[in-house]
Amino acid sequence: MACGTLQQTGLAIAVIAALSSLAATPAAHAQEQSQAQDAQADKPVTLSGLTVTAQKREQALQEVPIVVNVLGEQLLQDTGVRDIKDLQVLVPGLTVTSTQSAAQTTARIRGIGTVGDNAGLESSVGVVIDGVYRPRNSVGFTDLGELERIEVLKGPQGTVFGKNTSAGVINVVTRKPSYTQSAEAEITVGNHGAIGASGAYNDALGENSAVRIYAAKRKRDGVDAVRTGAGPRTGTDDGDQNFHTLRGQLLWEPSADVEVNLSADFTSREENCCVTVTTHRGPTAAIIDALAGGEGVIPAPDPERRLAYANRSTEQDIKDKGVQAEVNWNTPWASEAVLTSITAWRDWQAINGLDFDYSAADVLYRAPDEDESLTKFSTFSQELRLTGSSERVDWMVGVFYSDEDLDRNESYRYGAAYEPYLSTLVGSQVLAGVAAQLAPLGLSVNQAGPATFLSQVSGQPFGSNYTGLGALDRHEQNARSAAIFTNNTWHATDALDLTVGLRYTHEKKELRSAYTNPNGSAACAATLANPAARVGGALAQRINGFASLPPALQQQLLGALVPAVAPSIAGYMCLPWANIAHHGRNVDQSRTEKEWSGTLKLAYNWSGDVMTYVSAARGYKAGGFNLDRVQSSNGLSSGTQGIAPVDDTSFPGEFVDSYEIGAKTTWADGNLLLNAALFHQTYENFQLNSFLGTSFVVRSIPEVVSKGVDAELMWQTGVDGLSLQGGFTYAETEYGDDPLPDADLALLPGNQMSFAPKWSGNASVTYRWDIGGSLQGRFNIGAKYMSDYNTGSDLDPQKAQDAYTLVNARLGIGARDQRWMLEFWGQNLTDETYKQVGIDAPIQAGSWNAFLGAPRLYGMTLRVRY
Repeated sequence: MACGTLQQTGLAIAVIAALSSLAATPAAHAQEQSQAQDAQADKPVTLSGLTVTAQKREQALQEVPIVVNVLGEQLLQDTGVRDIKDLQVLVPGLTVTSTQSAAQTTARIRGIGTVGDNAGLESSVGVVIDGVYRPRNSVGFTDLGELERIEVLKGPQGTVFGKNTSAGVINVVTRKPSYTQSAEAEITVGNHGAIGASGAYNDALGENSAVRIYAAKRKRDGVDAVRTGAGPRTGTDDGDQNFHTLRGQLLWEPSADVEVNLSADFTSREENCCVTVTTHRGPTAAIIDALAGGEGVIPAPDPERRLAYANRSTEQDIKDKGVQAEVNWNTPWASEAVLTSITAWRDWQAINGLDFDYSAADVLYRAPDEDESLTKFSTFSQELRLTGSSERVDWMVGVFYSDEDLDRNESYRYGAAYEPYLSTLVGSQVLAGVAAQLAPLGLSVNQAGPATFLSQVSGQPFGSNYTGLGALDRHEQNARSAAIFTNNTWHATDALDLTVGLRYTHEKKELRSAYTNPNGSAACAATLANPAARVGGALAQRINGFASLPPALQQQLLGALVPAVAPSIAGYMCLPWANIAHHGRNVDQSRTEKEWSGTLKLAYNWSGDVMTYVSAARGYKAGGFNLDRVQSSNGLSSGTQGIAPVDDTSFPGEFVDSYEIGAKTTWADGNLLLNAALFHQTYENFQLNSFLGTSFVVRSIPEVVSKGVDAELMWQTGVDGLSLQGGFTYAETEYGDDPLPDADLALLPGNQMSFAPKWSGNASVTYRWDIGGSLQGRFNIGAKYMSDYNTGSDLDPQKAQDAYTLVNARLGIGARDQRWMLEFWGQNLTDETYKQVGIDAPIQAGSWNAFLGAPRLYGMTLRVRY
């Protein structure tokens, strides 16, 4: 059985057309298969005949005892899916979000996903492209090219895919070479100055080899307006696109039993991304405004305007490249036994600038420079699978190995407004608090010129405390994973199947971190040298009439005031990027995990049209290290906020016990599929990555429970050319009741998780009709509904997102033989403004911002085919 051979297609099943499956003999039928596809293109096929390879073997969709959403080429094209973010409109229970850049993209299934922007955390939902696991979700946020199908598998996976995942897999299959000469091209124009072109060429190189080349180039102006203040940023929009991609594939079949597919690809994205809009303007906004010349943040929050404020660059440069070889060999060892080898090397890197304060004041930023803002993954992976069948058993055994190097340069630069902002903020807050305490004593505080208070505390001249490059940290991590896995189905009777899967995984990660503060952090160093004396001396200068008080009263006042305010002042002076205690730290960490996971499924075919199943699975995702400056009250990751550096930033593996009861039913002579499943998933040590205003902190949540129902409908109606696809997910995904150490996370215990709407559903309608003797019309409209949910990992009410619906549509007219088609399309037609992720505005207590989803996009596309 060889991957990638197309078995059945048909326009009459547009919602799930172009599903591909394993072919019995890879070489003998390749050319015949491509010819048969063209001959059958207009013949209707019943949905019950669809096959998938979600379990690495050819199976009828209705016989696979797991929840899997299968999206075929035509449906993906009709709905404009180019990357995994576009995909969410077609899959209930799937959400995909981005934050600081396109390089930080996260997929979630049933409310479960890896939260936050920390490269040290692996993905709960894995992305697999042409059999190769990608290190993080963000690598799927690119033009995926010519798609054959996408399968979304829900629940833990590990006994059929190379890499463990705890919440699901997005399995992307691109189009493979064939022996038919063909050429395709596409030109797209749209609003926001969008223009794009792509093309593909396929041809035979002889009797036993074929080649396919695909290339694309797309550009678009930004979708968010930006006020830049005094700069130095000059770009007045953000969220633009400018990328190109190239993929080449060579198919070689040296014999009737061997198929080799070699491929190489390269993608580049050079864009500006991402800014936020203000959703709640807090008390610090006035300070920001003053430092930005009167316009630091929007006067009144209005996300509908999509108006952001940023004086620093958000340039990003993402490069993704790789080569891989897939070999399928029909071995002579056993009947229908196929040995599959997938060898891959991939290199992915991202450089992005960032305006940390998300305002037009020049406070804190990161330069778009490789030395200061590089994240890079270099990965080698090897997977071997031997798959076969006997009269009663379908069996598979596999091994997987990956060697991943992760390099990350993390930096913070002070803008000219950083010290004035911090001085004003600290001085006004501290002095106001002191004044309130002294008022009952008839004493007052001189609050004039609060900007100089920081200089009085540090003993350094104003303007010399925070300059230039504040922090520059380098992380180098190596992760090696080795596993053996097996998945076997015993056909106990003609109706009863028992599936057993088992996996043993060995993970080892080693991290070396080097922390530096190039500017020396003078203010923090001076404060930490003798905080009580320095804070006391600064307060003494501010209390009116302090010198005239008796010495005993002076000491009494300072003895009461200093312990109350000194920790707060030290905390501000020694924020993570300015904390001199980190300077010169070199920390080595290592962890090894050896874990078992697996699955047990029981399926019963009551008739040819009804199958029910029960399943249990133990899933696992590896632990790791927090790649951020971590400091706490006691120098431990489990501590609360403080300024003591944390050396041990490790967190344990994430586990899940998952149970499902499902039914797959076929109606209307095979033209209507109705599937549903009840699920219950209990996560242990769920890896929560939270941004607490100054840095990311990883918390292992003792328990998270996700339970609910998944349902899916596919219907090839009795009306010629009319088909429907849809489904819904109801998921109660809640944190356990265990208290957490951080006051910022106090809302979590017992509540619904962030990014976890209880209800989500989608529906897509496609209609195809003939126009005259040579033309054809196509129309598709699809919608995705999400009930209300919270977009912040701390569940702040200000980060809540109301229920909303996204609507996409496409209308096309073209030749019946598909030689050409002109399409008019729109995405988010109702122009919904919704939050992807809500965040605390950094070092601006009481203010909240949000990364928005894409606005209404529309345009037209011309496709031609030879």
